[in-house]
Amino acid sequence: MDTGSATGHGDQFGNSIASLPWYDPSLLRGLSDFNIGRTLVVSGTWQLPSPKSSSGPAAWIATGWQLGGIYKASDGVPFTATFGTGGDPQGLNNSDDWAFPNRLTGPGCASLVNPGNPNNYIKTQCFAVPAAPPSFFYPNVPTPLCSSDPQLDVLYGPGTAIGDPTLGQCLNLRGNAGRNILIGPGTSNLDFSVFKNNYIRRISEQFNVQFRVEVFNILNRANFHVPIVPDNTDIFDSTGAPTGVAGFLTSTTTTSRQVQFALKVMW
Repeated sequence: MDTGSATGHGDQFGNSIASLPWYDPSLLRGLSDFNIGRTLVVSGTWQLPSPKSSSGPAAWIATGWQLGGIYKASDGVPFTATFGTGGDPQGLNNSDDWAFPNRLTGPGCASLVNPGNPNNYIKTQCFAVPAAPPSFFYPNVPTPLCSSDPQLDVLYGPGTAIGDPTLGQCLNLRGNAGRNILIGPGTSNLDFSVFKNNYIRRISEQFNVQFRVEVFNILNRANFHVPIVPDNTDIFDSTGAPTGVAGFLTSTTTTSRQVQFALKVMW
């Protein structure tokens, strides 16, 4: 847990958000950007038994085989739901002008993600633009503003609802969806290897010419990266309209299946 994981400005993790809102520490405290809740690693090597009865070329073919595997599974890293990036909904005059949406707690929103759905990973129905009662709205300012600051009553008169009062969207209000409340896709990866050991006793007891076949991500599983910040973490644009691309997963954290061959000489 922390209030910011970057080592310095511009040195954030891929799932980090820049220019954290220092003015509201309660929304900053959350899981560290590098937090991974659970990790399982299982590895093994099997030296295949050699037949005792074979000899000559048959013995060479049948002996010296070795199988290996490494399986790793882990939870994903956390990331943050945002909205309005590029439109400065909070009026911060900042180049990193994203904002927090509101988190909803209705049916189906105990979890905020759809595991296994790269086209709609974020449950966008569980978020909303921050809202306020009609008394918070001031229609007579150059840019519609909503606030509970009583000094605005003196400047602009008592606030009244603007636009559709049934929506009550207050774009410059800080939402309650804090930092790193979503967990990205987990990883599952199996690497497999086949070795053929060829001991040449005429040279020495330990001289070995080993032929290796190593297959990385042998199951060819797509392990997705968290949504790109802010392109695919913005639930709404600066007008409060859904972006339509929130939760798209467009990159992976591991390569596709790759096979390599090698010859290793040991003595």
